[in-house]
Amino acid sequence: MAYAMRPIPMAEPILEVRNLKTYFQQDEGVVRAVDGASFALEPGRTLGIVGESGCGKSVTARSILRIVERPGRIEGGEIWLRRANGDRIDLTKLDPQGRLIREIRGGEIGLVFQEPMTSFSAYHTVGNQLIEAIRLHSDLSKSAARDRAIEQLRMVGVPQPQRRIDEYAFELSGGLRQRVMIAMALSAEPRILIADEPTTALDVTTQAQILELVRRLQAEHGLAVILITHDMGVIAEMADDVVVMYLGREVEKGPVDEIFHSPRHPYTRALLRSIPSIMAEPGSRLLTIAGSIPHPYNRPKGCPFHPRCPDFMPGTCDRSFPGAAALGARHEVSCFLYPADRPAVAEVA
Repeated sequence: MAYAMRPIPMAEPILEVRNLKTYFQQDEGVVRAVDGASFALEPGRTLGIVGESGCGKSVTARSILRIVERPGRIEGGEIWLRRANGDRIDLTKLDPQGRLIREIRGGEIGLVFQEPMTSFSAYHTVGNQLIEAIRLHSDLSKSAARDRAIEQLRMVGVPQPQRRIDEYAFELSGGLRQRVMIAMALSAEPRILIADEPTTALDVTTQAQILELVRRLQAEHGLAVILITHDMGVIAEMADDVVVMYLGREVEKGPVDEIFHSPRHPYTRALLRSIPSIMAEPGSRLLTIAGSIPHPYNRPKGCPFHPRCPDFMPGTCDRSFPGAAALGARHEVSCFLYPADRPAVAEVA
């Protein structure tokens, strides 16, 4: 099915994250879950945030909506949202429990949580939860909100929505739960949709259907989408721009074509090499990334990827975090292999 063309880039960002730092203060030490992430989301486009589990992708999404659970908190940075009336507001300055951020959550930024089974209440029907979300952002009566909820379920392709609305989450299949979660995220007609691993634990057929649904809804409603995933195949299919994160920092970002056809950071290259290929020789071993993500309390100094990096330079990569090097109008990489436009950042012991 053909969809309307998405806008050409260079529009003013609808959401801009600058040097975001979200830390968790624990008795054992400090977990720097997000440690200086920066990126921008443009209207009508899809920004893919990719990386292994534990790289800070989901905490970044929760930081944007100010729903980071204690003991986590935003320690620094800015999150600028351009609202529908043209005003720009820094979300980090808002009270997480205040009226304004509650209007923005769901009303202007919708979130598809990573695991619908645990995100939905087991004690209430999906209809009760969807109706509550609708009434929080409108003046509709309960009966009118129910009609609206049924229409939302129909919009996302839930069969027999008049019956499904009175069912519990555990009575639905994984694909239907994800569709209901998307319906809830879009119930107040937000301009931004954050989809956190929307295809996790789904079979490939259902995964394709969910991605097609997100693409259709984006085209119909002009949504700007942040797609969080560890699956580079999903990024290739869905994203316009890509941010590659590792241990809370973006190591490379740029247009999807440049990231896939001309990756520069060793971590980005390793992620791409690990994608299974139908062109591989039968019986050949899948390529993996050497080592594993370091323990959060044992974070390496310098570039966090250097213990696993095939291009590691002793005395350089283990001393400081590399500054960003511009490789084009929109392509940046943070690696000592490339001359930086911004200076390296000394590590704090």
